[in-house]
Amino acid sequence: HVQLVESGGGSVQVGGSLRLSCAASAYTFRGNHVAWFRQAPGKVREGVAYISTQGGTITYADSVKGRFIISRDNAENTVYLQLNSLKLEDTAIYYCAAGFAGGSVFRAANYGYWGQGTQVTVS
Repeated sequence: HVQLVESGGGSVQVGGSLRLSCAASAYTFRGNHVAWFRQAPGKVREGVAYISTQGGTITYADSVKGRFIISRDNAENTVYLQLNSLKLEDTAIYYCAAGFAGGSVFRAANYGYWGQGTQVTVS
């Protein structure tokens, strides 16, 4: 069955950086849209970054624009999210999402596959 596994989360100080990875098994990222979402305690899951099948279209949430970078390595079947200039409000569990069904790229219900998430804590 399809499995997405995120890694790279951790605790970091304000202004620091982290690099998240999302690796897939029984699923090929090549030719598929991928997004990163995050969910803070007591808040709804929100989309933060999206990358199209070949990386030609990249979209960021306004809250992370200029600080986060999404990229993909189809050969490694991995998608990355570089988090820079981290702020306290970036603290959340970060999820990788695939199996895009169309529609808004930042609507969680439009994705069929999810990882278990990786915790990012900024202090």
